[in-house]
Amino acid sequence: MAAVGEAFAVRRPLICVTPRWFAPHDIFCAGESIGDVFMNALLDVGAMPVMMPITSDRGLIRQYVELCDGFIFPGGHNVDPALWGASLEVPDMRCPERDGLEVPLMEEILQADKPFLGICRGMQVLNVVLGGTLVQDLTTLEPQGRSRLWPHTTILDSAAHPVRVEEGSLLQQCLGGESLVKVNSSHGQCVGRLGEGVRVSGRATDGIVEAIEVPAKRYCLGVQWHPEYTWELFGHDRLLFKSLVDAAR
Repeated sequence: MAAVGEAFAVRRPLICVTPRWFAPHDIFCAGESIGDVFMNALLDVGAMPVMMPITSDRGLIRQYVELCDGFIFPGGHNVDPALWGASLEVPDMRCPERDGLEVPLMEEILQADKPFLGICRGMQVLNVVLGGTLVQDLTTLEPQGRSRLWPHTTILDSAAHPVRVEEGSLLQQCLGGESLVKVNSSHGQCVGRLGEGVRVSGRATDGIVEAIEVPAKRYCLGVQWHPEYTWELFGHDRLLFKSLVDAAR
């Protein structure tokens, strides 16, 4: 019985996940949500996940940053190009509600140096907040080392392409020393010019940036793929969540 009580006394790190947002058009699909794939991955590695509400209240945002031990920004809508001084070049998939939360929240997370993992859009928000840009249509880029780009859209439950991991990077540490991993993919945009202090830590073998990090922070990492869908299939994707939670301890 003592062992059971002791187990319950162990505090799980509190990991805040920002929500997806669906415009209210019917009662069954509207408002804020987090996919159960995120919750399950975080529970599996010993975290206590919590969803943050959509808000632009800077005071409330600061309280969440003070309260939580680590943060995840998930994928979803495109980041507004106006945030890096560009005009819209692709079909409109922006979400001002998410930008209004995640941009100031990202600023506060960086200021407080709280562990952060950005996934797809979340990685892009990190780069933009630090002064970088995005390529709004990655199919306009020339492939490197291949005759054509890998498919980067809508392959979530299996491997879409390989990613080369930079030696000595935080990403490599998180992935258990791996230098080449297979990942899924679902994105039409990618990192362009790097933000201040941002380092590329992984690229697809066609040259598309697939991971970035901020070495000056103790744990600040973004990946372009979606490990929440493949953490049970690929051990290295589970390690991403585990490394965030370990840093948050």
